[in-house]
Amino acid sequence: MIAVIPAPAAATGQAAPEWKRICRIDEIPPLGSRVVKPQGKPAIAVFRTADDRVFALHDHCPHKGGPLSQGIVHGTRVTCPLHGWNIGLDDGQAVAPDVGHCGSFAVKVEAGVVWLAV
Repeated sequence: MIAVIPAPAAATGQAAPEWKRICRIDEIPPLGSRVVKPQGKPAIAVFRTADDRVFALHDHCPHKGGPLSQGIVHGTRVTCPLHGWNIGLDDGQAVAPDVGHCGSFAVKVEAGVVWLAV
């Protein structure tokens, strides 16, 4: 299965992202996550849905900064473990009535390997 989520930068005409190998998809539990810590940058949570889609967001809820990687994945959302905000995995937007967003990253899965655009 190949799942590619377009990089937000692609729509703005910015330079193509650099892809970093993260792990094999089976190293992320279904409805779970894995945390990536780029040197000198905020942590990124890489999520796997029940149907093996993969998404990546900053591991920081826009409400109070809770670790989204420790939240509950359901459908294409994650619920923050601190105060229950729901965040869209595809765009990092808080689900109404909450307002806010966290950064999202392009990810792709090729031959069972998860790649993250940085």
